[in-house]
Amino acid sequence: MKVIDKKGLLDRIDDLEEIVLELGCGHRKRHPEAIGIDLRDYPGVDIVGDALDVLQRFPANSVSAVYSYHFFEHLDNVAFYMTELNRTMKKKARLKVVTPHFSNPYYYSDHTHQTPFGLYSFAYFCKNVFFRRQVPNYHPELDFELISVDLVFKSSPPFYLRWGIKKAFQFIFNLNRYMMELYEENFCYLIPCYEIRYALVKD
Repeated sequence: MKVIDKKGLLDRIDDLEEIVLELGCGHRKRHPEAIGIDLRDYPGVDIVGDALDVLQRFPANSVSAVYSYHFFEHLDNVAFYMTELNRTMKKKARLKVVTPHFSNPYYYSDHTHQTPFGLYSFAYFCKNVFFRRQVPNYHPELDFELISVDLVFKSSPPFYLRWGIKKAFQFIFNLNRYMMELYEENFCYLIPCYEIRYALVKD
């Protein structure tokens, strides 16, 4: 697919003071300082094209931070993106990703969703043991460290009354990592989680 650089940013990467990316920013870019990348040409998008193709145009060790909101679940091969992010991100650069939790009842309604996410999803790409339950690192060549995971409970309009109740669950199940794991193993289908937030740093 053709890449459309609406502001000519790729031609002047070396002149940019800091490179911050927002992948799959859609029609509402949450970080004004970020370069918005999306497959569709919304007003807030700076570079239109497949995100992987766009990432490949950035030099190694050039990106200071990457944000992504409800984008990774649309990918059919997360490993390709993590490999490219590992190449382009600087040492100590932060990666913040928000996706639906796999128990979100709306997740499977969207036919464009390709990959479900849970507590351990990014642990498979990281070197450190973040949770009590250990998972294998299938990508030892990557330099990521998982530094935080948060479960987010909320209801979509018009279910406002449930919002407060779910925020109480959010407080309880995010008290510590043991409570997170207890939730996902035993209660996730009884009390569905809306989304999950991850923070990683390139080691």
